[in-house]
Amino acid sequence: MFSCKSAGEKAEAQPTKPNIIYILADDMGVHDLGCYGQQLIKTPYLDQMSSEGMLFTQHYAGSTVCAPSRGTLMTGLHTGHGYVKGNFAMPEEGNLPLPAEAITIAEMLKEAGYTTGIIGKWGLGGPHDEGHPNEQGFDYSFCYLDQRLAHEYYPDHLWRNFDKVMLNGEYSHDLFAEESLDFIRKNRDEPFFLYLPFTIPHGKFQVPDDAPYSETGWTQNQKNYAAMITRMDKDVGRIFSLLDSLDLDENTIVFFASDNGGVKGMSDFFGSNGSLRGYKTDCYEGGIRSPLIVRWPGKIAPGSVSDHVSAFWDMMPTLGELAQTSVPENTDGISLLPELLGQTQPAHESLVWEYFDYNYGWKPGSEKERNYLQSEAVRMGDWKGVRNNINQNPAAPIELFNLSTDPGEQNNVAEENPGIVNRIQEILDKECVDSEYFKK
Repeated sequence: MFSCKSAGEKAEAQPTKPNIIYILADDMGVHDLGCYGQQLIKTPYLDQMSSEGMLFTQHYAGSTVCAPSRGTLMTGLHTGHGYVKGNFAMPEEGNLPLPAEAITIAEMLKEAGYTTGIIGKWGLGGPHDEGHPNEQGFDYSFCYLDQRLAHEYYPDHLWRNFDKVMLNGEYSHDLFAEESLDFIRKNRDEPFFLYLPFTIPHGKFQVPDDAPYSETGWTQNQKNYAAMITRMDKDVGRIFSLLDSLDLDENTIVFFASDNGGVKGMSDFFGSNGSLRGYKTDCYEGGIRSPLIVRWPGKIAPGSVSDHVSAFWDMMPTLGELAQTSVPENTDGISLLPELLGQTQPAHESLVWEYFDYNYGWKPGSEKERNYLQSEAVRMGDWKGVRNNINQNPAAPIELFNLSTDPGEQNNVAEENPGIVNRIQEILDKECVDSEYFKK
């Protein structure tokens, strides 16, 4: 296990601005970690991270699927305002690119003097367009650019900056783990931002070794799923050990989250979403709740737990405040730094999600059917409104749940609260605007 040196053992001179590491799991349910109640999957290092930092109980991903969730994280805009509102594969390698005019966390931090790197899965552009991570503020990238290719853990290639790197049977996650350690070593002397979107535990469920679950009697996929998470957990521990050995521990804040809720099947077996309703692709809590653990020795009180309601788009102002730099004015986020430091935290009036189906290869103006709004949701205090199957029924009603008494969203109380329903509809009408590829 990693350890924390006392302040007296640390190097005396450290940069004023903290290093920032943001680790993102892929398709991992909020309850897949021991610190969130998981009983079957071993996650000792992330559990230790929680005991030494802050665990959030009501944190939300940006969307219920990969690309739009990552888009909200990068731009600080919820999907109602965002450009990418659903998964969208381009005809060639790559996904719908963030436009050149988008302002990303990486661009903001680079402007503030940070060296910026992404290692893992990008999903917001391809090798030859404006959405490439090196065109969106990252000094260094080692990635799957196309999230379709990220379903394979033994790919034939990855991308290092603009160069295609051919592989020969390597397990991609292990490459990402080693690259992340190397990035930290190379950039130890100046403030750095490392965005580490691991692909674990997204299917395929591939892993070199299914230990320590080999003798469980589970299905092979179940063994692999658990082993993938435990493997990622071990690499998180390696990152903390390296930070400690380089005397960077107290000047580095580390975030850990997941891009959406757990998938059906694995979630049912492992209790990945707990008692929350729904799975990935649902706007119910099981599809959009994310773990959030934040560790910053000497700044965040060890073992603290926050019930503050937060979401991915809060990262833009949070990291901007950490970097002591200006934040884009149109962000939908609110900085979490006061909460992390035990101070009074402003609350969101509402949180908003839109999720679109997509037509493979569709382009604006084409004869094919366009992308369709499938579901949307609003959280307003303890109230949660959800609309489903909108592509089939544009007049689909809003379901209403009181999360304080019904966190599993089992009791629709819309008929008893028409005023709340109307208010949620007003928020949706105001906050959800069309983008080029996603129109109501």
